[in-house]
Amino acid sequence: MDQIRIQKSKEILSQPRNQKEEVQALQDTIYVIGGKWKLPIINSLCNGNKRFRDIERSIPGITTRMLSRELKEMEANSLVKRTVTPETPVLIEYTVTDYCRSFGDIILEMIKWGKQHREMIRKL
Repeated sequence: MDQIRIQKSKEILSQPRNQKEEVQALQDTIYVIGGKWKLPIINSLCNGNKRFRDIERSIPGITTRMLSRELKEMEANSLVKRTVTPETPVLIEYTVTDYCRSFGDIILEMIKWGKQHREMIRKL
């Protein structure tokens, strides 16, 4: 496992190390997927919720206004695609993009780490 981590580090990190560039990359990532709601929204979409109200109902505590704001920002960052079908009534669906799916493994690792962390805290 450590060999895999070392190899991955060599692929990702610049040689020689450029801390300013690495910090900027971390800040960019946090800006795009950070905050209280973006990852839960992505999780909801990946679990099959496509309609605004279904997404809203699946995320306890999120307000209509916040969900709307987050979806617009996520669409601007190419994480979410908004599709409008001109029917009566108008049908609007949201889906994650392939670009969003590109960090699916990161999200799974975050879920794994979060479960391990919660278990560790319970043992204290």
